[in-house]
Amino acid sequence: MNGVSKLEREGRSLLNELPGFDKGGFLDLGHPLLNRIADSFLKAAGIGAIQAVSREAYFIAIEGETNRNSLEALVKSTGKESLQWGLAAGIYSGLTYSLKEARGAHDWKNSAVAGAITGAALGLTADGSSHEQIVQCAITGAAISTAANLLSGIF
Repeated sequence: MNGVSKLEREGRSLLNELPGFDKGGFLDLGHPLLNRIADSFLKAAGIGAIQAVSREAYFIAIEGETNRNSLEALVKSTGKESLQWGLAAGIYSGLTYSLKEARGAHDWKNSAVAGAITGAALGLTADGSSHEQIVQCAITGAAISTAANLLSGIF
């Protein structure tokens, strides 16, 4: 025996097969832009699902009853929030990558444009969204994205 047990060898090979956050993502779609969009979408959609399930579970626990309507609301809100979170992350990540490649620089301008477009897209997914609400979401997205970009250089 060489000192390495069969379980240790299998454990290492299994860990090598599982894609992780450090290894570049879950999928390989053949192009860095597609990989980045898909990876961001999947990660954020998972976070959105967890957030929606935990919020709805809290409300179900507060109401004290579990019926068909509450479970349907759980499934509906989980799907919608997963899609919204994934959409936001995919659009933002894809736009920042594309703008960086097109302009040759990653600066606050890229963040502002990507944030505005992402905010507008999220505004369109809201229930009963008006023109003013979409514009407000675009401005908010641009402001948050720009602030995050500028503050990332400080910290």
